[in-house]
Amino acid sequence: MTLTVRRIEYADQPDYTRLGGEAFGVPAGGRAVPTAEEWAASGFREWGAFDGDGLAARLRVYGFTSWFHGARVPTAGVAGVAVEPERRGSGHLARLFRTALDEAREQGDVLSTLFPSAPGIYRRMGYEVVGSFDDVDVPLQNLNRVAAPDGVVTRRAATADFDAVVAVHRRWAAAQNGPVSRAEKPFWTPPEKFFADYTGVTLALDTAGEVVGFASWTRGEGYTPATTVMEIDDLVALTPDAARALWRTLGSFSTVVGTARVATSGLDPAWLVLPDLTTTVHSAHPYMLRVLDVAGALGGLATPLEGARVPFAVRGAEDLAGAWTLTVSDGVTHLERDDVAVDDAHHERPVLSPNGLALLYSGAQSAANLRIAGHLTGPADHDAVLTALFAGRQVHVRDYF
Repeated sequence: MTLTVRRIEYADQPDYTRLGGEAFGVPAGGRAVPTAEEWAASGFREWGAFDGDGLAARLRVYGFTSWFHGARVPTAGVAGVAVEPERRGSGHLARLFRTALDEAREQGDVLSTLFPSAPGIYRRMGYEVVGSFDDVDVPLQNLNRVAAPDGVVTRRAATADFDAVVAVHRRWAAAQNGPVSRAEKPFWTPPEKFFADYTGVTLALDTAGEVVGFASWTRGEGYTPATTVMEIDDLVALTPDAARALWRTLGSFSTVVGTARVATSGLDPAWLVLPDLTTTVHSAHPYMLRVLDVAGALGGLATPLEGARVPFAVRGAEDLAGAWTLTVSDGVTHLERDDVAVDDAHHERPVLSPNGLALLYSGAQSAANLRIAGHLTGPADHDAVLTALFAGRQVHVRDYF
């Protein structure tokens, strides 16, 4: 059979939906095929690998921006990856990814991210785990012992507060590496829908009345603490007292709710105000990243390392292979492509694997750790500068796709 990779058309939706059900399960009532209007409005970029006339593999690309190094970076988020069981291991997935990522790069995306079911599959394509999006269970009775905030009060948010909520999330996200900006579909939500999705959104306000934190929560059913769980989609605080105020408000449910299931990632500073970190990870979702465009990702980053100069190379992926020199002037990074054979580069400059490039860029690992993992070879003279250029922001992600 001849393998054809192309964009999914609406006529392919029954097969696309069927294959997704085989991979991810089918709800009790079945999984409905979207209407033509729903599909056209989704904004997804869906791809399929067709073995003859049959759909053998599929994936979906979300185009959005995510925060890295203080800027919103065009990102291709990959989801819904599925291969027919009879065709797994055939190489269809690699070709499908190659075509979809080529298009993403042409459209200006410089990064690609995904939540893997099996990280090893995607490591071979240059993706690497840089963080994790987790649901963590916190006993509400512990929150009653959080110290009282100084000068911060809470109140219920209304639709008119939407811009203030967005501003808090933006300020928090800009200080991290990884968060989806929520400025594009499907992560941008109209104000009315945002508030309708939750039982409540609680604001934390400082003495000037400025919103310095928020928590979005769903109460859940029941009123027996031993069995009742409430879900917290966001708990974002810009000050320790804002975090204390939000935790204590959630803790006030402890007579009827036993557990808060909080969507979080890494060691969020909002958790540092808790006197007891007795928690249980309910579910963990590793987050993987791949660089699509070396110059687009590494160039133009703000940095205080004025005058730095680092030659480096990337080896192991055809679309990323090459040698560059990174310099810093006027407070930002600049990249220049060098006429150096990649196979010879390891004699004179550090050489990164695609996985190592992802880990370094995201700030998830230092140059020293990349050498331990085998993702950085060659002279170590520039390791300290490489680490300093990309470190300083923790990896956090709060949106699953």
